[in-house]
Amino acid sequence: MARQRKASSQSHQSKTGDSSSHVRNGNSSSSGTSAAQARQANGQLKKRVLLSPWMMIIGSCCLGIACYFGYVGYLETRVNTPFDDQKMVRRSGLSDPDRYWGSYRPGTYFGMKTRDPHSLVMGLMWYSPSRLGPGGDGIRHWCELSDRMDQYGWVQHDGRTFGVQEIHDGPLKLETSFVKYSGGSFGGDWTARVSVASESMHSEEEVSIIWYTALDEKTGGWITPDRTDLLAGIRGDTPGLGEFSLSLHETNGTVLHKSYVSTVAMSLQYLREAITSNLRISHSHELQRKFISLAGEVLRTNTGSVVEPNFIAHQLTVRLPFTLDIVYHSEEMPSQALGGPPVGEVYLEALNAKRREFSERFEKTFHLQNKGYSAKEIRFAEAALSNMLGGIGYFYGSSRVQSVHTKEPVPYWKAPLYTAVPSRSFFPRGFLWDEGFHGLLISTWDVDISIDIVAHWFSLMNVEGWIPREQILGVEALAKVPEEFVTQRNTDANPPTILLLLNRILTRSGNNLNTKERLATLDRLFPRLQAWFTWFNTTQRGDSMGTYRWRGRTENSVRELNPKTLTSGLDDYPRASHPSDRERHVDLRCWIAFAAKVMGDLARLVGRDDTKYLETYFYLSDNALLNEHHLSPYTETYTDWGLHTDSVVLKRPPVKPAAHGKPPQQQEMVRVTNKAPELRYIDSTFGYVSLFPLLLEILTADSPYLGKMLKDMRDPNGMWSDYGLRSLSKMSPLYMKRNTEHDPPYWRGAVWMNINYLALKALHHYGSQPGPHSELARSVYVELRHNLVSNVIKQYQRSGYLWEQYSDKTGEGSGCYPFTGWSALTVLIMAEQY
Repeated sequence: MARQRKASSQSHQSKTGDSSSHVRNGNSSSSGTSAAQARQANGQLKKRVLLSPWMMIIGSCCLGIACYFGYVGYLETRVNTPFDDQKMVRRSGLSDPDRYWGSYRPGTYFGMKTRDPHSLVMGLMWYSPSRLGPGGDGIRHWCELSDRMDQYGWVQHDGRTFGVQEIHDGPLKLETSFVKYSGGSFGGDWTARVSVASESMHSEEEVSIIWYTALDEKTGGWITPDRTDLLAGIRGDTPGLGEFSLSLHETNGTVLHKSYVSTVAMSLQYLREAITSNLRISHSHELQRKFISLAGEVLRTNTGSVVEPNFIAHQLTVRLPFTLDIVYHSEEMPSQALGGPPVGEVYLEALNAKRREFSERFEKTFHLQNKGYSAKEIRFAEAALSNMLGGIGYFYGSSRVQSVHTKEPVPYWKAPLYTAVPSRSFFPRGFLWDEGFHGLLISTWDVDISIDIVAHWFSLMNVEGWIPREQILGVEALAKVPEEFVTQRNTDANPPTILLLLNRILTRSGNNLNTKERLATLDRLFPRLQAWFTWFNTTQRGDSMGTYRWRGRTENSVRELNPKTLTSGLDDYPRASHPSDRERHVDLRCWIAFAAKVMGDLARLVGRDDTKYLETYFYLSDNALLNEHHLSPYTETYTDWGLHTDSVVLKRPPVKPAAHGKPPQQQEMVRVTNKAPELRYIDSTFGYVSLFPLLLEILTADSPYLGKMLKDMRDPNGMWSDYGLRSLSKMSPLYMKRNTEHDPPYWRGAVWMNINYLALKALHHYGSQPGPHSELARSVYVELRHNLVSNVIKQYQRSGYLWEQYSDKTGEGSGCYPFTGWSALTVLIMAEQY
């Protein structure tokens, strides 16, 4: 065996050696086979080499396509991608307990909620049983122009701890009020009061008062009628409130009938409908008469299953006069041992103390009594400020947005917004350009509320540096907006008026900004302001260096006499008749110049480099360059530039012939251009836009065109009226002209308080500067201020309201009301605080 293994080993060695020599010498048959294999391999390699360029091209194409679609997808997501993940608002909700509860439902006549994204809500409804119409017509809940209220609004409200409101509804006079009692972990307790009386001497008027509590679909927790007395209150427990109770106290007057409903409401926007669908006729054996009452527990579905209530309302039908106290009590508050928040006379004492404190603080802030104003005029001013503060709401939801990269509108991210609103009846939501003007007054009263509002707005900035100009957040806000205005487009701007507010805070509150929290908020805000400024400076730039153009105009409009520029805030103010990318808008240029100045001031405050902002400001405020781009050599007025003709009219097309026996149809009026437009200055129009170099103080004090502008402003045949500066000169072609047959003039002659405030601020500035025009500026200032203040107060006393705008012919209020927004700047004008 050993030998066999040895022989085998030798044989193997021999074969191995032979094979090696054969391969090296190539002299055997196996050598031929290997060569063939090598040739085949070489051929395959050549094929691979020949195919590789095509493979590379195909691969590159595939990669390019993938990158393209990836980039397109990235562009689609930018419009609804947040700026960053840094939290702008650090103290909200329960982290700011003093402002947790408030009258944050400005769209209702009286409502309470918390600064919680999914807050429980409470509120008031009322109606006169004798005047209740079909479908619940006559039930008051939402602030509606169609209700034709004689007057309603806050007469005192400090923005934090209390408020008093008066409502005149025909013969009924209601007063609603609340006082908060801070403490505990859930924002404390409060008492609200509803007093109803009749202004008719011999009235036996009966009124049904409804106080409700509702949860939305995401509030969580539960509510239930108080089982000890179903008609006296509720109990509940939610994540944002813990355990709580609500009780109703009949402080004064006679209750004729009580009822309640505990049911499920479809949504917060349908609470009145929930009441209407649960009204019943019941018979009182004691009084031997019938009453309209609520249906009790309605918690069984069509299939027979029982559900938990999310809506509970208590109704009291009362004989007037009557006073109802509503007490909210958090179970963890120490006041539990004392019986909870006060009612009756004790509440009235607490409320009156708050009212006295408010009036004292108001005088210390605005000095109107010291300026010689009467008690009646001061009450007006208190009401104007209070309507601004009482018009602050807290909203939560997501906007609907669209960019050129998205085929359809997409949802923005869900977020809260703490903001004032322009009008409780018509615009009970946030508007970006209004908010800067609101803040001028709010910051004078409470700078921390104002800074908090700004922080909430800038939390809504996307990665592009864009903020949707109109915020419609939550079902209650959405219910008040026509569908056509819901979608916000990321090409559209709005004037950066929040920088007006920041400028005021920097100049008037500079020494008070050194608190850690305020300075920290401004420091967090600065990168977003930088992005906002950059967004304006790139997306709204014009066709040449140093020029700017508002986006959002409809280039091929056939029904508008002059296509609107909603993004400018001045809506139908006449611009170039034929929108094009050659337009230059003088107001936008001035806004960017002003913004650059404020950005430089803010940069220095927070320790950042201000160089580029100062360079931009000096460049855009150069009067010679401004004159080159916007000063008409013919009229020596500042104007837009664009493709324009004044020969445009609205005409109705010929009536279409009748078809199949139907009557002929009249068509809507369309725009007809009688003369071809040309590139030119829009100098036949003189109005608010022409004043922007003055309004934002871009003109130098010694400019000869400043003197001419002051004289033009004072011309009664131009912008001047006895009630303020009209938005468009009487000599302009489109003065008081309709923009469509259904679209009455808006910014074409009426007097607007926000622009008049800017005019007074600028006149005050130029009147205090040494120069050839200072005396004229002071003269125009004194007269304009008198005209504005006297007319706004007169119209308030006549109508009971602040108005959106005022007639340049009669001074009467027009547009929507109550306009709780920038018309309240009258207070700052009275106080001469600019």
